[in-house]
Amino acid sequence: MPSSRRTFLRTSAGALAAATLPGGLTAHVSAPEQDPSEDLPALHAASKTSFALNLEMWLGGQAFEDRIRQAAALGYKYFEFWPWRNKDLQAIQMAMAETGMKPTQFTAWGFVPGMNDPQNHSAFVKEVQASCEFAKQIDCPMMTIVGGNDQPGMTQPQMHDHIITGLKLAAPIAEEYGVMMILEAMNIRRDHKGHCLYGSPPAIRICQEVNSPMVKINWDLYHMQISEGDLCGHLREGIEQIGYLQVADHPGRQEPGTGEVNFARVLREAWELGYRKPVGAECSPSENPQASTRRLLHACTW
Repeated sequence: MPSSRRTFLRTSAGALAAATLPGGLTAHVSAPEQDPSEDLPALHAASKTSFALNLEMWLGGQAFEDRIRQAAALGYKYFEFWPWRNKDLQAIQMAMAETGMKPTQFTAWGFVPGMNDPQNHSAFVKEVQASCEFAKQIDCPMMTIVGGNDQPGMTQPQMHDHIITGLKLAAPIAEEYGVMMILEAMNIRRDHKGHCLYGSPPAIRICQEVNSPMVKINWDLYHMQISEGDLCGHLREGIEQIGYLQVADHPGRQEPGTGEVNFARVLREAWELGYRKPVGAECSPSENPQASTRRLLHACTW
């Protein structure tokens, strides 16, 4: 065997061994170094996908309204967030007016109390009403709904049927306001063990049963990768029920370009299927916001 080939194989094997942990786990491999001189607005313009920065996972340590301003400075045009009840509405409106930033979605109903328990449906409907009123004040088109954690004594089909019932009760409110409820399927392998809704088939079935244009899926590609894989194939099967897409790489739940998912290919598939809305960057930045934004855009541009 030529010396150069032996050297290559020895070096490659050593690198693989260094990246492999006991039990078949893979160590984090650093993403390629980014060029800090790259112009962020130009990178955003080169991407067919517009991203909504998740302001809960990015830009911490400053007031929420200042995160909106900082996201705009990074070249983003959209943002998303989690609860709305702890936010200053007037401050948000002012920051939006200053920057032209627009919200895509926020969390209207979380894990507890579970919407998969009919005892909580009355409170759920009232919260949807209040959330729709808030959404209209900031011109937000969507809000996330979480199904709930497992309920003692209930089977998964029973809990899913209760979710259908709850969504049917609230759908007329969402339709009246023109605010889409997007139901999020989680993953139970890594992040949300004990949650009742994971993977795309049950989420698709629930939305089909509710049968409302204002009830669709918050299709988080991070959760779907962990739960079921075959991201492009499942996108094709579920596109009619997809209301919104989110991204985070796996492992690590950091920005695309740090893990195993070929997001350029997946987002191209979504584009070819007709998806044109912004995509939520619900991920933790692996570096400073500028470097992580560059990596996100490089990894998702085709």
